[in-house]
Amino acid sequence: MNHRQILEAMSGLLLGMFVAILSSTVVSTSLPRIVADLGGSQSSYTWVVTATLLALTISTPVWGKLADLFDRKLLVQTGLAIFVFGSLLAGLSQSMGWLIACRAVQGIGVGGMTALVQVILSDLVSPRERGRYSGYLGAVFGVGTVAGPLLGGVLTDSAGWRACFYVGVPFAVAAFVVLQRTLHLPRRRREVSIDYWGATLLAGGVSSLLIWVTLAGHSFAWVSWQTDVLVTGGFALIAAAVVVMRRVREPLIPLRLFRNRTVVLAVIASVAVGIAMFGTTVFLTQYMQVARGKSPTESGLLTIPMVVGLFGASTVIGRIVSTTGHYKRWMLLGSLSLTAGLALMGTLDERTSLVELGAFMVFVGAGVGMLMQNLVLVVQNSVPQSDIGAGSSLIAFFRSLGGAIGVSVLGAILASRVASSGPDMAHSYGSGIAEIFMVAAPLGLVAFVALLLMRETPLGQKSGIEIAREQRPPQAPRPATVEA
Repeated sequence: MNHRQILEAMSGLLLGMFVAILSSTVVSTSLPRIVADLGGSQSSYTWVVTATLLALTISTPVWGKLADLFDRKLLVQTGLAIFVFGSLLAGLSQSMGWLIACRAVQGIGVGGMTALVQVILSDLVSPRERGRYSGYLGAVFGVGTVAGPLLGGVLTDSAGWRACFYVGVPFAVAAFVVLQRTLHLPRRRREVSIDYWGATLLAGGVSSLLIWVTLAGHSFAWVSWQTDVLVTGGFALIAAAVVVMRRVREPLIPLRLFRNRTVVLAVIASVAVGIAMFGTTVFLTQYMQVARGKSPTESGLLTIPMVVGLFGASTVIGRIVSTTGHYKRWMLLGSLSLTAGLALMGTLDERTSLVELGAFMVFVGAGVGMLMQNLVLVVQNSVPQSDIGAGSSLIAFFRSLGGAIGVSVLGAILASRVASSGPDMAHSYGSGIAEIFMVAAPLGLVAFVALLLMRETPLGQKSGIEIAREQRPPQAPRPATVEA
């Protein structure tokens, strides 16, 4: 496939990725208004975000495994349909509980798009060229990240917060149609075996631990019988999931992947990046509105510097990686940029210059841009073609898991800080936000150490389709026919 053909095939994927990012960011600026209208609390604020991340996290490895078994084009279209369904229901919410449930449905659909876009890209493009096209995904991520809060703010101030859940629907429908017309992949025929028990046990275990982190400290004490039940039950369910995945024929997460050093180190870095990225940026708009008194529209505009850093780094570094074949040095630089940005944002208060804040956000965005797509790339380059779906979704799973943990833990820290502070709400949120950034900063160093230990291997030169064609058994020649 030439460059033009690849871009045509990717057009629907890029639209789908835009929908996924838009759904995650468009609500951020309207959350204070939503929580106030539906009678929620600080924990409700956290759970509107966590519900999507949790559903995305649990569903990502399921989608990845399905991508190794079923038609990938049909799967990504199914993810879009689920997202549209969840969005329409979310816009009709009359209570926080209903909204949180609908956000979980959205998360299942977004999980499909998040996992499958990278998997399908591996079908179309070789690892050596994938950095260039991953840069396009990073650029779309940047556009969706800046368009979401800005669009959400404008809609909240004009049409109301319910419009935020409807705005992604036309893009999802357009992505569905474009995928149908432009994406043509070889059909996969494999005997299907889905690890339902592994998925159920893993979902239950992760959910139990996240519920504990979110509620402990205000709904019940950190040291209490509720903590014992949730923590013990959570780890027991995860252990049971591991036992199941060791025995079934097609495990949800192939445990053999963890024998690969590159995969393990990429997983560690992905968890750190997920906590740092989701667990801090989700509270930025809350800082802008509560601590700085900005409107939803203004708070969306003020996040542009982070997106500029992400957009520029992912696009430029993606091209450099494709040209040179070297990725490790840029990922190390990205982890240092992320650490520096988070540490600088740990100095915030309600009086910090917005120019300084913008500069700090550029560092954070550049770090995420250099890391996020390349972590998937190095795993795809190090696992067999038959495990591309599982390997790609594994990184997305742990990144999303880190994000869900980050939102829950840092949200609990913020809620505790605000509750124990004085009546000055602006100061409480200003200093509380700074505290959670400072807590997250060392995670960038964790990613740096993991990447430092990673061996850089040459990027492959063949796409997934080319490899599949080479591995296809030769067809027997047709018998000759003789005319009478």
